[in-house]
Amino acid sequence: MTGTGTPLRVGLVGYGLAGSVFHAPLITAAEGLVLDTVVTSNPERRAQARAEFPDVRFTASPEELWAGARAGELDLIVIASPNKTHVPVAASALRAGLPVVVDKPLAGSAAEARELAALAEERGLLLSVFQNRRWDNDFLTLSRLVKSGELGDVQRFESRFERWRPQPKGGWRESGAPEEIGGLLYDLGSHVVDQALVLFGPAVRVYAERDVRRPGAQADDDTFIAITHANGVRSHLYVSATTAQLGPRFRVLGSAAGYVKHGLDPQEAALRSGRRPGAERGWGVEGESLWGRIGAGESALTGGGNPVETEPGDYPAYYAGIATALREGTAPPVTAHEAAAALDVLEAAKLSAAEGRTITLEVTHS
Repeated sequence: MTGTGTPLRVGLVGYGLAGSVFHAPLITAAEGLVLDTVVTSNPERRAQARAEFPDVRFTASPEELWAGARAGELDLIVIASPNKTHVPVAASALRAGLPVVVDKPLAGSAAEARELAALAEERGLLLSVFQNRRWDNDFLTLSRLVKSGELGDVQRFESRFERWRPQPKGGWRESGAPEEIGGLLYDLGSHVVDQALVLFGPAVRVYAERDVRRPGAQADDDTFIAITHANGVRSHLYVSATTAQLGPRFRVLGSAAGYVKHGLDPQEAALRSGRRPGAERGWGVEGESLWGRIGAGESALTGGGNPVETEPGDYPAYYAGIATALREGTAPPVTAHEAAAALDVLEAAKLSAAEGRTITLEVTHS
């Protein structure tokens, strides 16, 4: 637990896409947090960070942050470096006595995630995972509809995170090397699986199809995951870079009504364009033409059903929750054990796709 006086100082490891587009802007938007140090040896990325955050300091490696007195100058480490570095850098930071936020996926396996969780608990330190899409506008809206009972008993949840990128972009995210933890199963799959588990609870069975469609691609770029939850809800989750015609982001079918929502939350596009939370009104708000529809026996594609106003997206809520957890000693907005449960599903999906069979999971209560 940290006092409520001076701002909490954050060290950010990595300043690529995740670090520069998501973490740095959201850290600085959170009341009580300040971006103190960025870890990157890349001169262009240093110049990029300095242009937006003139007072930020730099180190070339995470080890420099733990060396000497530097660890004592920081209150939180955020790891936004490539997936293969997540576990070793997080473990090193925890051993240095520093609370840690890790970009998803926390690890390459659920076992590694639980080992990190145990280390954090042993040291009495915060360990959280950045699952920002829990604060997507459509997910917040759907969560409200489920909790209010407007859909009745949900029977099937369809979630699509699809893109049309017919040419591979390269880089570690599309690498087929196992140590890189690349491919869409662990990238976008981390989001859609996490959302399904938050909404409908533990998974008991997993079936998956995992394909490499694009010429020259090395890692899965078109993947389907079917989850049977312990409460009987079935989730059908699609992640793809090869979708020439995008489907609805959500199609949720209940005993009383269904909800269909197209389009992606606007916050990522806003952050990529340089817009910042708190700098303008209407953050995370989308136009009425993009609202989803709720109804029964009618097609939302032809205007059937009733429009449902979309809740504003709220990515800033994540780091606001982290600041509260650090100051008050409360649970973080996403726990390492929740991340491990999602990794159980991702590992089962990987095995299912490889062996062509359904995988049964035991429900754990960690």
